[in-house]
Amino acid sequence: MSANILYVDDEPHNLSAFAATYRRLYKIFTAESADEGRRILDQEDIHVVITDQRMPKTTGVEFLASILEVHPEPIRMILTGYTDIDAVIDAINKGQVYRYIQKPWAEDDLRINIDKAIEIYTLRKENRELTEQLKVANTQLEFIARQNLLS
Repeated sequence: MSANILYVDDEPHNLSAFAATYRRLYKIFTAESADEGRRILDQEDIHVVITDQRMPKTTGVEFLASILEVHPEPIRMILTGYTDIDAVIDAINKGQVYRYIQKPWAEDDLRINIDKAIEIYTLRKENRELTEQLKVANTQLEFIARQNLLS
């Protein structure tokens, strides 16, 4: 599976560096704002969302929290040059963030974290599909059992 990665950062240089680094491994989508990120999420099947924490208008945590209801499936990560323990706690509690990674990122470490996020996304998707299949099978078994009781 070729994964779709959305990276949201208000610094164009960071967006282009990220895209250049990972474009051969994943399908990369970039956005310079939370609003642009939401538009991409509405149009594309995104597997992993990575966002900068400190952006104008909206923090990364606020952006991730705002997409949870409509887009709960993507695995969420924050990439930031700042270590603020309150932001880390907010990220975990409000944005349901999988990883909080410091800038500048180490290319291999970030790739490993993205790969792990993709694995989690895939496992969750398979789990949802299997759960649906079990519900259908259970409904069919209940129907057969009722038919046997009536005959």
